[in-house]
Amino acid sequence: MKATVITVFGSSRPESGSPAYETARELGRAIAEAGWTLCNGGYGGTMEASAKGAVEAGGHTIGVTCLVFGRAGVNAYTKQEVPTFDLTTRLNTLVRLGRAYVVLPGGTGTLLELALVWELLSKGLLRRKSPLVLLGDVWAPLDEMIRREQPGAVELRVARDVPAAIAMLRQGLPAERGQKGTGDAGVLFEEPELDA
Repeated sequence: MKATVITVFGSSRPESGSPAYETARELGRAIAEAGWTLCNGGYGGTMEASAKGAVEAGGHTIGVTCLVFGRAGVNAYTKQEVPTFDLTTRLNTLVRLGRAYVVLPGGTGTLLELALVWELLSKGLLRRKSPLVLLGDVWAPLDEMIRREQPGAVELRVARDVPAAIAMLRQGLPAERGQKGTGDAGVLFEEPELDA
């Protein structure tokens, strides 16, 4: 059976021991404990932290890297690397692999990832109903602004902490928790087979 993959977006800047790093680590651990596979950008900061938490809990991790970034490979906690050549392919792969999405605080790259998933869901370009959860309140002003300007946009779910985010994921995923739903492949994005 295919794994349920949760794609996590966040900053590459937080260092080990910082509050943002530890929140991401707790999230990764909770994702693995729920029986899901964690997918992220594969580099440092919250990407490393969430992968570390998942691996510590015995979970599988996927890192989608980008060759044009010129970085020296994935973090030590990424079990499966999916290399891409350019940013557009990387973004599409992160979306394609995910069955649900959690967005941590971050900069313009994280904003781009959030905007892509949000737009695809709002325009009905993903056939499935994929949970999109924002962890923390950093994105709340953006949500409020979009609500005013585009009332038909998919409503974002804002979780105050990791347990609330996991509860929102469980609520939005198929009934068989931790397992892939059937017949829910994206319209634009085919879901690849993954080794889990």
